Amino acid sequence: MNLKTTNTRLKGLILVLVFLCLGNSLFAQVNTDQNDVETYFDEARAFRNRNQIDLALQSLDKAAAIAEENKDVKKLIDSYNMFALLYLKLDKVNTTKYYWDRAKVLLEEVEYPYGDAIYKYIEAILLFRDNQNFQAIFMLNEARQLNNDRNFFNNILLTEGEIYLNLEKYESAAKNFNSLIVNTDVYEKEYLATRAYLGLAQTQLRTGNFEEAAKNATNALKLAEENGFSVEIVTGNRLLAETNEEIGNYQNALAATRNLQIAKDSLFSLEKLSLETKTADEIHSENMANEIKRQDKRIEELSKSANRSEITAILTSAFLIIISLLAVSLYRNNQIKLKTNELLHTKNSELQAARDAAVSAMEAKTNFLSTVSHELRTPLYAVTGLTHLLLEENPNKDQIEHLKALKFSGDYLLNFINDILHINKIDADKLEPLIMEFNLKKVLNEVINSLQQSAKKNQTKLILDYDESIPSHLMSDPLKLSQVFMNLIGNALKFTKNGEVTIKAEMVHKEEEDVTLYFEVKDNGIGISLEQQEKIFEGFEQGSIQINREYGGTGLGLTIVKSLLGLFDSKIKLTSEIGQGSTFYFELKLKSKDGIIDDIPFEIIKQDYDFKGLHLMIVEDNKINQVITKKMLSKKEITSDIASNGTEAIELAQKNKYDAILMDIHMPGISGEEATIEIRKFDSITPIIALTAISLDDSLESFYAAGCNDVVTKPFKPEVFYQKIGENIFGRQANTTT
Repeated sequence: MNLKTTNTRLKGLILVLVFLCLGNSLFAQVNTDQNDVETYFDEARAFRNRNQIDLALQSLDKAAAIAEENKDVKKLIDSYNMFALLYLKLDKVNTTKYYWDRAKVLLEEVEYPYGDAIYKYIEAILLFRDNQNFQAIFMLNEARQLNNDRNFFNNILLTEGEIYLNLEKYESAAKNFNSLIVNTDVYEKEYLATRAYLGLAQTQLRTGNFEEAAKNATNALKLAEENGFSVEIVTGNRLLAETNEEIGNYQNALAATRNLQIAKDSLFSLEKLSLETKTADEIHSENMANEIKRQDKRIEELSKSANRSEITAILTSAFLIIISLLAVSLYRNNQIKLKTNELLHTKNSELQAARDAAVSAMEAKTNFLSTVSHELRTPLYAVTGLTHLLLEENPNKDQIEHLKALKFSGDYLLNFINDILHINKIDADKLEPLIMEFNLKKVLNEVINSLQQSAKKNQTKLILDYDESIPSHLMSDPLKLSQVFMNLIGNALKFTKNGEVTIKAEMVHKEEEDVTLYFEVKDNGIGISLEQQEKIFEGFEQGSIQINREYGGTGLGLTIVKSLLGLFDSKIKLTSEIGQGSTFYFELKLKSKDGIIDDIPFEIIKQDYDFKGLHLMIVEDNKINQVITKKMLSKKEITSDIASNGTEAIELAQKNKYDAILMDIHMPGISGEEATIEIRKFDSITPIIALTAISLDDSLESFYAAGCNDVVTKPFKPEVFYQKIGENIFGRQANTTT
């Protein structure tokens, strides 16, 4: 009995041992298969980064076979996702979508966040390739929330940086790339760093930081060559060639170009492309065939079992799956549309805010220009007024030339201020050139004479090449033409030393009163590069920061020339070569005086008045302007009283009788407008002429509403000043008598 019991126990022990051995063997086999799949994934990833796509596909095919044999759905999903990424690198989008859809079908069967994350990551890349950048960023954010795998997160950062680069959000792109330069990725540390360096180089190349772009391209190329990243070697050499060319290191650029050609020949060889295509097609065909066999086998099994209900159930399930996939797709598209609408709403809000900011900035600019205009006109009045007085006091012959040049410069500066204030009106077609008779040769000589001092300073000779067949009396706006030539010749002198500047005026065509003239300003200065020629007529452009620092100026001169010539339906053109000089040229269509009908407005019609014995009040807070205005009146034997502010003006007007009042507008305390309103309460007859240093367009209506009879803008021409006084005193007397 004891022996039988012992035998039974021994048999049971043996069975347990056998079972444990088999179990360990099976467990070991499963672990081995798992390790093999991961090994093949690592191989495929490494081969892909070295652009050995055929080897990567082979390794991935082995991994998929093991996963399918073990019925490991998650590893099979990973295989399909990696197949999709590999075929995307071969630009086989349809094949990519096939494996992408296969992964989606399997994801419906299991809960697998990592697989879902990779699936959405692939969708983001497809959207990016279709230039749907905002939808791609949205999909990357969804993928990021599903998994925190370090390698996956790093790849999202890289792709996101490339999308930001495409959107020209350079700061965001640089932030992503910089975060990948030093990374701790287990699988793709060097590859990610290489791509990050390339991304930074592209970002800095686009933003003009060529030195840093070259450094990052060099770092990328070094890593790529050390690790055999052939595509990145091509990209690195291309970026090095471009950046060195921009910097001016043409020898390094040539070397990079040669290396680029060698790398391209190696990367895109016919043998390599043929092998990759053949391997890709073979593996895809094999996978398609296996899928068909699986379906056929399943159908055959169902047919043999004659289980029609099962077939119906499967077909129904398949139909429901298809419907579900369509519903999910429609839902996802709807969500994307909603997100897109939100993004558009956000962008519209940003644009609205930007528009409001632009309006505020424009208002600030207008106020600034108005203030600057006043501050410039006030001292300019002193310059032009004193110049006029000096010319009237019989100066020496050697002083007359200097005083005339000073007077011309003052007139030019006044018109320059006006044109700066009206630059926006030029663009809006609200400012038109005047039409008056002038002598072109005289205008050019005046401009040249006023710039002789600058020419002497640079030891540069000014040469006028004037076609004497040009009619002596032309009709146009001589002051605006003076400003065009002042800017062009002044610009040429600024960049020309120890050379010469030639001003050419030539008649191209004349038919009756219509004249076409050709103008050219040519120098042999430093010249302008082709790149800078494209934007030299933009505001505040002087070629480079170095040129601005060396030669000074605001960079507005050529912009004003372009705008002013636009008023004459003309266009400035340019030819230039570095080190040889520049030529600016344009044509103008004008009319000669002969044939112009008589009713075209010319200069103000002058009339001689007898001012002797008149008594005026000068209302002016600036002491220098008081002296100049009083002196100008004394020249015409006009006596005057001076009021330094609005309060004094009201008191003097109440106590005394004046033939006219010259009223400054901007004064401390009571302004000129307020003083005029008070005076009109007890005196509605005495002419009040506003003298103002601000733009007429800004204040004309308010001046007249306050009670002013006329307005003169400071600084003014003496003849205009006297004309206005005569019109308002004697003209009113004549009307009263009538």
